[in-house]
Amino acid sequence: MCRRDGGAPRIATMPPSLHLIALVAKLPDVADIVLTTLNAKYIHAAFGLRYLLANLGPLQSRACLAEFDINQRPLDIAEILLAQNPKIIGFGIYIWNVEQTTEVIAAIKRVRPDIKIILGGPEVSYETENQSIVQLADHVITGEADLKFAEVCQVLLERRPPARLDEASDSKHAVPEAGAPLPKIILAELPDFSQIALPYDLYTDDDIAHRIIYVEASRGCPFTCEFCLSSLDIPVRQVPLPALLEQLRRLLERGVKQFKFVDRTFNLDVDASKTILEFFLARYQPGHFFHFEMVPDRLPEALREVIAKFPPGALQFEMGVQTFNEEVSQRISRRQNYEKLEDNFLFLRRETGVHIHADLILGLPGETLESFAAGFDRLIALGPQEIQVGMLKRLRGTPIVRHDAEWQVIYNPHPPCEILQNKLIDFATMQRLRRFARYWDLVGNSGNFVETAPLIWSVGQASRLSPSKSEMNETGKMPVLRSPFAGFLRFSDWLHARTGRTDGIALVRLMELLFEFLTGELQLDARQVAKTLWCDYQRGGRHDKPSFLKNFLSTEEKVIPLRKTKTALPKRQARHLV
Repeated sequence: MCRRDGGAPRIATMPPSLHLIALVAKLPDVADIVLTTLNAKYIHAAFGLRYLLANLGPLQSRACLAEFDINQRPLDIAEILLAQNPKIIGFGIYIWNVEQTTEVIAAIKRVRPDIKIILGGPEVSYETENQSIVQLADHVITGEADLKFAEVCQVLLERRPPARLDEASDSKHAVPEAGAPLPKIILAELPDFSQIALPYDLYTDDDIAHRIIYVEASRGCPFTCEFCLSSLDIPVRQVPLPALLEQLRRLLERGVKQFKFVDRTFNLDVDASKTILEFFLARYQPGHFFHFEMVPDRLPEALREVIAKFPPGALQFEMGVQTFNEEVSQRISRRQNYEKLEDNFLFLRRETGVHIHADLILGLPGETLESFAAGFDRLIALGPQEIQVGMLKRLRGTPIVRHDAEWQVIYNPHPPCEILQNKLIDFATMQRLRRFARYWDLVGNSGNFVETAPLIWSVGQASRLSPSKSEMNETGKMPVLRSPFAGFLRFSDWLHARTGRTDGIALVRLMELLFEFLTGELQLDARQVAKTLWCDYQRGGRHDKPSFLKNFLSTEEKVIPLRKTKTALPKRQARHLV
């Protein structure tokens, strides 16, 4: 995988489907430094580790990158890493991989306690000292380690400190003079982008063919939302635009079709974001797909003009709404202009082909079930193709914890540390909402039920948000509401009672359950429901008519012509275009 003989570094990714012997066969050489992480999925390339590798300088030829995913067995990962006979292993630690990585490191330290383990990443950059994984490691670099990792490796390998290591501002984290041991916790100062080597040449041809290609135009966030780690990354810093555009041009020439920008506020600098969008527009080819995280209430005319020129499906905007409750927004220090937000959503849906992925958070302090429901319905009316309903997470370092006592917030102690209950929403209700979020992703977001999903709330739904006696009307029944949230929550409760599960439901089986709910529980016309389901089924290019639909469809039922661009775009987004 990598070499000590001065050759170029190699990168190996470990698809979980391959046998361990086949994986070991891909690693012909050894390395002094191994950079590694456990990605959430194989398709996710480790962007941060590529930055570290690109900035190792003279040590780069002695280093390699090995990527795994969280579905692989920790002992197998440890075996592959130990086979490289490394002196240093650097691990990227995130909320989704910390538990599995702890097992990997524990095994490595049992077998080879002499190997130096260096940790970095957001999960170990805050509340560091008391974590089990930190206790196993030799060193932790907190913050952005693009340059600091190379400095630490140089000290460990050469036994001498480079110039910058003694510049740490915090004496607790400062590196001692030559001959003294490195501290356990090492603070990385914010690097200057003009000194950072960009990592894009380290994407391999296999990465380009099979994985998500991450890029960034800026780091940091000017906002102070208390649930988010990005609120701690101040100030916002831009990558030098000429250098970035040159790298993007080279990636396009290598055949990259899909770019995912990781900037938290891509449209903060309007001039820079406009320049990048115009760069892609001038080079657009069918199948190109560009993902950006946008500030939802900031879409001036200069950006609107260029956005409207992109063909349908080429752009995806992730828009973090989080809550429509203004009192809650103020409580968590979130600044948001809802009037501008709604105007921007309506512009994007009416005048562009942008695919909108909007975010809402369940469990924010002060958010009642009723106010979340109202916010969900308000967002549905704005027409985003996807609404990610996320559970509030207790991320290390975020100031959201200052509300825990007042709002009696209880989190799961195990990653991803999601909320279990608070003063306003008890555990049982939070579990219902967790299922709601999962089923919404399967039905509302997947693109498999674009026409069918609205049928779920097409008739008055009995509100089951807080089924208490005080909410009953004089007849002893629940009041009737025509609400997408109430309608889908009713379906969610029904589906869980019917199946007892939130995963492993095959598409055709889910279709059949939807048909049963719509025709049985809601008493909708079976032929119309069948026709709608059949239209949706074909969005994925499927033409094998499910057997449960055949008795309700005429033989003349036509096949939907699919857009020519469909097969070149991500499947989920493409289904929303048909």
